[in-house]
Amino acid sequence: MASTSEIYTRFSSSSDNYYNIEDILASQEKVPVKTELPLYNLGFLNPSSDSEHILPGSKMELPFWLATGLCSRKRKIVSVELPKAYRVGYREIFTADPNVVDLHKTGPYFYSFGTKLLCFESNESDDISRSLLQTFVGRFRRIMDNSQNALNEDITKLMAKLDEMERSLFRAGQKSLMAFQEWETRKMTKLAASGMVTSHRKRKRAMMEEGD
Repeated sequence: MASTSEIYTRFSSSSDNYYNIEDILASQEKVPVKTELPLYNLGFLNPSSDSEHILPGSKMELPFWLATGLCSRKRKIVSVELPKAYRVGYREIFTADPNVVDLHKTGPYFYSFGTKLLCFESNESDDISRSLLQTFVGRFRRIMDNSQNALNEDITKLMAKLDEMERSLFRAGQKSLMAFQEWETRKMTKLAASGMVTSHRKRKRAMMEEGD
């Protein structure tokens, strides 16, 4: 049976889309890395160093898309460390109460980026994938409740702590509620019109019977 991380990794690989803005932006998120081999003439990648070259053991942050290219199985040029938001300390906070965390501040593409991190096959991949799922499930109900109960209110504060995927769900929840209310209004209008027609017919029939 496939592990949770394997399922997430397959989903991430199959759903990558070069034309998807969210996917592109999530790939720009940075990951901490440590160089395993010297990188000549690439000192500009490490803003904390004035050296022309990057020496083995140097620590810096690189965009995810670049780190994946430098951390292949064939030649491991850098080793990747987990970003702070996905380490055990944060995972424990998510387990205790996922709703208290400001995911947008933690990372606006928290779920998308977290899923991408599973491709590095860390020893913590299973724990990360479970944490992502549990965090999403733990926050989902409140997100949908808020979206249904704040239709005519200022939603800025409600959406401030949501990551981009959660914001999309929030907007989808409000859109579906508005569609339902519009349908309900049309239905009530039709029922009222139908009732008026029925009453008119009954009165007309009664008048005709009295005339007979």
